[in-house]
Amino acid sequence: MKNQTIKILSIIVITISFLVIGFSSGVILGTVAERNAFNLVGDMRGSSSNLEVDNSQNVLSQIRFSDEGLEPAAEESSDSELDLEPFWEAYDILEEYYVDQPLDKDALVEGAIEGMINALGDPHTRYSDAESYQEELEYMAGEEYEGIGAWVDLSGDYVKVTSPMRGSPAEAVGLRPRDLIIAIDGEDQTGIDLNLSLSKIKGPEGTEVVLTIKRGTDEPFDVTITRARLTTPMAIWEMRENQIAYIELTQFGELTVPELEKALDDLLPQNPVGLVLDLRNNGGGYVDTCVSVAEEFLPKGSLVLTERRGDGSTSEYKTRFTGIAQDIPMIVLGNDGTASASEILIGALQYYERAIFVGTETYGKGTMQIQPELSNGGAVSVTIARWLTSAGDSINGVGITPDVFVERTEEDFKEERDPQYEKAVELLLNGVRPEDVEPIVEEEPVEVNAEDENL
Repeated sequence: MKNQTIKILSIIVITISFLVIGFSSGVILGTVAERNAFNLVGDMRGSSSNLEVDNSQNVLSQIRFSDEGLEPAAEESSDSELDLEPFWEAYDILEEYYVDQPLDKDALVEGAIEGMINALGDPHTRYSDAESYQEELEYMAGEEYEGIGAWVDLSGDYVKVTSPMRGSPAEAVGLRPRDLIIAIDGEDQTGIDLNLSLSKIKGPEGTEVVLTIKRGTDEPFDVTITRARLTTPMAIWEMRENQIAYIELTQFGELTVPELEKALDDLLPQNPVGLVLDLRNNGGGYVDTCVSVAEEFLPKGSLVLTERRGDGSTSEYKTRFTGIAQDIPMIVLGNDGTASASEILIGALQYYERAIFVGTETYGKGTMQIQPELSNGGAVSVTIARWLTSAGDSINGVGITPDVFVERTEEDFKEERDPQYEKAVELLLNGVRPEDVEPIVEEEPVEVNAEDENL
């Protein structure tokens, strides 16, 4: 890449997609600035930046760093070189003949990058412009953002809601996972480029947007959403009735681990009967944060996930210490808005029989991305590997099946009932352990394309 420095923010991240925050869409496959997840093995609680990987041949070991920027490790020469002559021919034609001159060369470069990446056909490998990339970093760092507050999937014919964010305008108007946005401000979105649809949904604080929603087999309906400036807490906790400790994790971001530690330090001295960990509508986040969260509940040396690269080689991610919540009876809640890093955690808690999973089948996002920054301030999120659960299973496009299946229906939402939480409390009060639960017999899964993004 000529005269261009690419800065690698070296953290592998797992998330389901893209967020509409403010004026541009971005991939929340975010990175943590100036952290290297592979240089040390941490021995302190909550040291999420020092991730233990037992195989030095992980993908980042194939990248070398220098004062000149980031370079790929040396490889054998290819039989065929990239022929850029047609590209320059096309550019020369535009420069000479296009009616509106001068050309916006920055826009042409960004368009070329997007076209190259889109040719891969992977919604998780994509380009973010400088503004979008900065917004993504701010969101994952727990800073304020503007928008409707929802994760979305851009892999189908319409923008599809993956999950509304906690305390967001999208949640307030009742958006649900898998809602399809078929019109925006009365304009039919059939056949419209989904990135253009996203740009219409986004907007500054205080402005309104009318979304036409198609939910299952129901008739389409409109919702009016006032965009807002939001800061989403990453952990929400309280001691509830019957001495049940409740912790909700909204994402796996930079503040998740310290906020979880505060929650446990507050709740455990109150001698709760059990713990409900709520991962419903948690769209994912950083893999090192996921491993650090798992450390609070699983013993040192527990396998959390396996990274499997395109050449078949693998790396295992294990817990580095034993946290403070190892013995408390535990239920984990999940639904079809539970994705990526959340699914990794549920898979590990299930495999080691540490918690009972109550709810519905999860989303099914099983790929890993890094996000190198470009010299223009933008970034390229690139899929580098697929991940496997502690049991060695791929859940991409399939999801994780709960131990106890409980739906939360539209009627439940209207009546403000939460049968999933109620079942969790019932199991804890009755002393039911993971080993006591009969596993649900799964039908043969049908692989589907579960690639996605977010608002």
